[in-house]
Amino acid sequence: MKSPVSYLVEDGIAVISIDAPPVNALSKAVVQELAAAVEQFAQDRAPRALVLCCAGRTFVAGGDLSTFDDLDFETSTYNGTLDRLEEERRPVVAALHGTALGGGLELALACHWRIAQPGTRLGLPEVTLALLPGSLGTQRLPRLVGAKRALDMMLSGEPMSAEQSLECGLIDAIVPGDPQEGGLAYVRQLIDQNATPVPTRNRQAGTTGMPPSYWKDALALTHPRARGTPAPEAIVQCVLAAVNKDYAVGEAVERQAFDECRRSVPSRALRHLFFAEREATRIPDIPKDVKVRSINAVGVLGAGTMGTGIVMNFVNVGIPVVLVETTQEALDRGLARIRASYEATAAKGRMTADGVAQRLSLLTGSLDDTRLGDCDLVIEAVFESLALKKEVCKRLGQVCKRGAIIATNTSTLDVDVLAEATGRPEDVAGMHFFSPANIMKLLEVVRGARTSPDVLATVMAIAKRIGKIAVVSGVCYGFIGNRMAEVYMREAEFLLLEGASPAQIDGAVEALGLAMGPCRMLDMAGIDVGAKTVIEYAKAGGLPPDPRYRAVCQHMFAIGRHGQKTGKGYYRYEGRRAEADPEAVEIFADLARTHGVQRRDAIPEEEIVERLLYPLINEGMKILEEGIAYRPGDIDVVWTSGYGFPHQRGGPMFMAHEIGLAKIAERLRHYGAVHGNTFGYWDVAHQLERAV
Repeated sequence: MKSPVSYLVEDGIAVISIDAPPVNALSKAVVQELAAAVEQFAQDRAPRALVLCCAGRTFVAGGDLSTFDDLDFETSTYNGTLDRLEEERRPVVAALHGTALGGGLELALACHWRIAQPGTRLGLPEVTLALLPGSLGTQRLPRLVGAKRALDMMLSGEPMSAEQSLECGLIDAIVPGDPQEGGLAYVRQLIDQNATPVPTRNRQAGTTGMPPSYWKDALALTHPRARGTPAPEAIVQCVLAAVNKDYAVGEAVERQAFDECRRSVPSRALRHLFFAEREATRIPDIPKDVKVRSINAVGVLGAGTMGTGIVMNFVNVGIPVVLVETTQEALDRGLARIRASYEATAAKGRMTADGVAQRLSLLTGSLDDTRLGDCDLVIEAVFESLALKKEVCKRLGQVCKRGAIIATNTSTLDVDVLAEATGRPEDVAGMHFFSPANIMKLLEVVRGARTSPDVLATVMAIAKRIGKIAVVSGVCYGFIGNRMAEVYMREAEFLLLEGASPAQIDGAVEALGLAMGPCRMLDMAGIDVGAKTVIEYAKAGGLPPDPRYRAVCQHMFAIGRHGQKTGKGYYRYEGRRAEADPEAVEIFADLARTHGVQRRDAIPEEEIVERLLYPLINEGMKILEEGIAYRPGDIDVVWTSGYGFPHQRGGPMFMAHEIGLAKIAERLRHYGAVHGNTFGYWDVAHQLERAV
């Protein structure tokens, strides 16, 4: 078996090359072989210098995260190898290309000189996983670029370009061409100049441009995923040690801080999501080499808020789009909305005027649905009504060309029914975008009973092309996300009837890190939208025979309280600011009297959290049991990418294991006993029972 690390001597200069596709990650094997190669160089006194480089498309792009949960995980072997490199009295040059990230950049920091190909990106992104650099990056980087720049890099997690890296002293030269050849040429110049290596650890970490308040102020730079985790404060403490203490003390501070962060729940949660997002792209029964269909032109039917957001996803990546509406007024309004969105982006300096013009040039509006006949992918985005969508899908089956993919943007309706309406169900899949569709990252890809494998593979590929995080769902009411959200909203409404206020309910889950509680969420999305979904669910025969079920949102819809758009919903609104509304509280009390619900003076926050989240988790278990989702991680990706569930908690299924599955099952039975279980709301999923 070929070693991932090679050692050779070329014209008196040693070369250590790492070749571990696809990204030269620091697996246990790479770390061990690298240690052996560095020791071989140390023992081989003939070479006058060393070049360290990588094969393939990138330098080392980071550590092997799959090893971070291992009981025997340790950094001492790798860190010892870096120390060995740094202690060398002969010149050691790192020749970088592609990306040098995390442990890869820390490897380069231990070398005496660093050169990089144009286009190379260098960074320490560990904070995005609630970690800090664990191979002396917190100690070496401040000594090279100063404490301020080092803090900025490590807290934001943002990589720097080769040009930026040269300007701040992170690299010593930008050298085009083959990295190994460039490294050899550079080290020969050093030898000719009799250059003396200076170990990074012997330099002083500068504090230029850092007022005393900066150590605290810098925390505002923290990457959003790491806020509220131990990592940012730990990074600051490590850099403080680099500035104020000697290297050995800083090394000890970093070692302890790294291990504490690695073991923390937020870091384990974020690492779980890192792998879950990648795993979600793998469809178990579809081979990787399945031939996908070409998507060179897209059609969108419906120029409302969702349709126009969908359009922007495609023109943003250079794909021409035909937008079809039934009236000129609706079409003009949709086109104007798209133009206004791009112009607003340009006004903020995030897009040029040429960029706006280029995108708009790819868009064609039409009242003639036969214009969709030239499109390779057509997405319907009309009103969420099964009858209307069936009619639209039937028409698309007639006008779309042979081999075109027909997608429905439904958020809850039966994709199999819509697929059959087209007359070509093998060409149909669901593409459930989340609003605003041009901003939200999540795309639920719904696999119908007869969806062709190449259609599913093509939709997943196009999702990646437009920058979406795609998760495959089977067909059921609401798919993965909205099906789980339904039980969440059910309990939120029952709590309102029992006497909890919208602010109490929202505050309880927002304290856990959710971006928005259920009442604020529905006010923003539109109570009318939520109510119409429930009404469609009733038409499909899905509602329990419980007159209390979602009675609040249906009543609010009937009396015109549609949320932010009408200024009143669960809250009243001054602009977008939610304010408590006594009128809403009286509505909840009246509904409680109507439905015979006993009101309570106080409902504990713990009960609110359990009644909202435990049924949601239980529904996730049912979804897994039914094969609607392939993996627990798929559910977690849906909820963290589309529903504001905190990444630092890993998603509802990851969180369930942290809480304890036995506890969740016990509390579900408890609430069933206390509130009654006539309609099966508290039935424990078989999957959860088995797991317990």
